Amino acid sequence: MSVEFERIRIEPASCKVAAALLRRILDRSLREGDRLPAELELARQFGVNRSTVREALRELQSNGLLARHRGSKCLAVTRPAPGLVAAGVSRALALHDVTFLDVWEALTVLEPPIAESAARRRTPENLRRIQAAADVYASDNAAAATAVHHVAEFFRRVGEAAHNKVLMLAQDPLLQLLQPSLQAMIDRVPQARGRIVTAQRRICDALTRADAGDAHSWMARHIRDFRRGYELAGIAPEQRIADSPRA
Repeated sequence: MSVEFERIRIEPASCKVAAALLRRILDRSLREGDRLPAELELARQFGVNRSTVREALRELQSNGLLARHRGSKCLAVTRPAPGLVAAGVSRALALHDVTFLDVWEALTVLEPPIAESAARRRTPENLRRIQAAADVYASDNAAAATAVHHVAEFFRRVGEAAHNKVLMLAQDPLLQLLQPSLQAMIDRVPQARGRIVTAQRRICDALTRADAGDAHSWMARHIRDFRRGYELAGIAPEQRIADSPRA
């Protein structure tokens, strides 16, 4: 009887240094704002070359976990910006051949409950920001790329009003995928821009009245409109987002 073993994974020393630092960040031994020792001191502590430490630090910087404050030579622990996290997830989703239908179904699941929660938790400042986003879209007859950016910003402001960090981090990668998919459709369907304005106004009104049911209902109708728009534009649901033509 022969026994098969998996190969032992041999990682570069820089990966091991980065992993060790990441563990300290995640278990809060190193907190946001804490400065790391200088590269030479880290190299001494880890027993590696300074170039190895520099490569590990560069990896953590690229992931938004470390940053160098102005006027300081030392790196400090930071929180990754939500946009940076979302961009990485969005790229990964696109590389997995995400389709228009995938994005639409995910928005259908996520956005109406976000709007419902926002109606219950929104603050006056949230309402101001949501209304401002709706006003910008309604007043700006911009090119498609700018228009869909305004649409995504409206969704983000509603997401903020739900005051749930997990929902916001889940929402943003989808919004980054929504933009190219919506851009492929928005000017092919004459009524698309007007229907977006109407939906945003209705959602704003429901949020202002703290009507959670109406907020959920209008957001669901808003998302359903996107699918209808794709159908009217002749865009197949199974088309990949990465293949979508730009306006």
